[in-house]
Amino acid sequence: MRTFSFVLMLCLGTCFFTKNVPAQTLPVWAENANIYEVNIRQYTPEGTFKAFQQHLPRLKAMGVDILWLMPIHPIGVEKRKGSLGSYYSVKDYRAVNPEYGDMKDFRELVNAAHNLGMYVIIDWVANHTSWDNALLKEHPKWYTRDKKGNIKSPVDDWHDVADLNYDEKDLWKYMQESFQFWVDEARIDGFRCDVAEWVPLKFWEKTIPAINKTRPLFWLAEAENPELHPYFNMTYAWNLHHLMNDIAKGNKNVYDLDTYFEKENKDFKKSNLRMQFITNHDENSWNGTEFERMGDAWRAMAAFSFVVPGMPLLYNGQEVGLDKRLAFFDKDVIDWNLNQFVSFYDKLLALKKRNRTLLNGENGGDMEILKTTSGASVFAFARETKSEHLVAIFNFSAVQRKFTVDFNKYKGNYTNALSGEHATYNSNASFELAPWDFVILEQNCD
Repeated sequence: MRTFSFVLMLCLGTCFFTKNVPAQTLPVWAENANIYEVNIRQYTPEGTFKAFQQHLPRLKAMGVDILWLMPIHPIGVEKRKGSLGSYYSVKDYRAVNPEYGDMKDFRELVNAAHNLGMYVIIDWVANHTSWDNALLKEHPKWYTRDKKGNIKSPVDDWHDVADLNYDEKDLWKYMQESFQFWVDEARIDGFRCDVAEWVPLKFWEKTIPAINKTRPLFWLAEAENPELHPYFNMTYAWNLHHLMNDIAKGNKNVYDLDTYFEKENKDFKKSNLRMQFITNHDENSWNGTEFERMGDAWRAMAAFSFVVPGMPLLYNGQEVGLDKRLAFFDKDVIDWNLNQFVSFYDKLLALKKRNRTLLNGENGGDMEILKTTSGASVFAFARETKSEHLVAIFNFSAVQRKFTVDFNKYKGNYTNALSGEHATYNSNASFELAPWDFVILEQNCD
């Protein structure tokens, strides 16, 4: 049996950060938001802003809040990978990829999303450019060089991009002005910053507050470094993602989850939002679909990502059961006819929206791991606010389990969040769950 109180660890974790560095304020509209990643190239046969715009009413009906668009900039041709190149090989920071449309089309897409009550953030590649970006000729000192004096790539495998040199402070000014360009010209709502930890922390410390003077924006760092959180609203929960993959394969168990969350709450404040996911563009293309990596456990892991502290991510096609690795450098359209799991994700998105224990940041419910009689196989926890309780119980094993959960603090009448069934649970509540099955229970305490 296991026991661990998150309330204590959340209090201890607040001492981790430098006292005189203010935390990044979460925009009010992001407090109960989810995030949905969009690959414009692969979303439709046309691969354009206009074609994707036709999907906005469907996404709104699902309950999607934040649209994260993978890089929308022109893609370099020199040293290009594949027939269309990498989205992350930016040729011009202040233009749109003509394959997707023009600036007018992009503005119309953003406006249409805003009119539906959704928000748009764009992917930003601050660390490197394509080899045919005009900056190479105009400002060659802005690039990192090897021992022979040649401009180099960030890593050998990324031979299609050239590494930027942030020792050059004029580059900081140019990059900050480029961020501001999109805020002013297209009225976007924030940025997802690629390999943010490879860019100097001092750059983010200077740039993000300056851009936020226009209005509060949402900033997502592709990184897991706690020191980024005074500036970024959200970072990746990569370690939990990898742990979910390992549990699904039988290589780890719920004791490892205890250890993970203990460390998480030492390293991060409650206000430090973490992005939870079972797939994204990198995982899908390079490591496999969630069905490849997680097998029969994928559904439990998806639900888990919605109820642990953090903001859940959906990658385009996830909602219909996309079961292939999308090509990264070539055209490879998502098959929207699958339509297998829309109802499942609709329910999870609705749960995230209505249940205040799942709010992002400071106002979300504290989390407490509950004792069970199923050792390393069952992970149970509660989240609570003054008005609501949520109890989530997961059989993270390939074997059917019968067990009890310590409901002493949370006994009462509950509704199953996904099935709508009602039940009453006493101090030692009994459960029987099939392999990789789970229950999420809601209680209104008013």
